[in-house]
Formats: sequence, structure tokens, C-alpha cells
Amino acid sequence: MGNLTLFLVQWGLTSLSLWVASYIFSGMKFADGGSLLIAALLLGFANAVVKPLLILFTLPLTIVTMGLFLLVVNAFMLMLVSAVVSGFTISGFWTAFFASIFISIFSLFVSSLVF
Repeated sequence: MGNLTLFLVQWGLTSLSLWVASYIFSGMKFADGGSLLIAALLLGFANAVVKPLLILFTLPLTIVTMGLFLLVVNAFMLMLVSAVVSGFTISGFWTAFFASIFISIFSLFVSSLVF
């Protein structure tokens, strides 16, 4: 697969994961399909650029918690995207926390079927 095709497939999988999560978690809402696609794109960007920096800054806390703090970092990435995208809302931290766990597991499962 080419780089563009791989990017588009990954973007689609992230969009699908966010869409399914919005049906499972009542505190996670999208105004329309456009906000879903933009949120998926920005979540991919945040996970590629912002998340590694955040992990580096919180490394001592991550080591002390034996990696469990990474779940908080994932929730923060989802809350960051919801703060930037106007049609995407998350009701609170715990919704973001459990939704980010679901999105990670669902994306891993669907990616294993596609790739």
C-alpha cells in the first residue's frame, strides 16, 4: 500500500472507532459527519505530535504508576481534540478515559482485520 492509501485507511479506521464510541458512550457526541472526520484527523495528529511530548514530560509519573498514567494521557488527547473541534463534545474526564480505552481496543481489533 502506498503512503496516501495507508493514511486514508488509518483515518477511516479512526473515524469508525470514534463513531462507534459515540454510540456506546452517551457523553460523547458529534454534531455531524464533518466534525467526526475532522476529530479523527486531529486525533491522529495529536497522537503523532503532541502525545510523544506529553509522554516525555510525564515519564517519571508514568514509571511510578507502571505505565497506567498513559491511560490518562490518552484521555487527555481525546479531551484536547474535543476542545478544538467545535462539533465534538465530551461530557467529562471519565467519559474520555473509558472512551479512549474503548477506541484503542476497537482500533486494534479492526486494524488486525484490515492489515
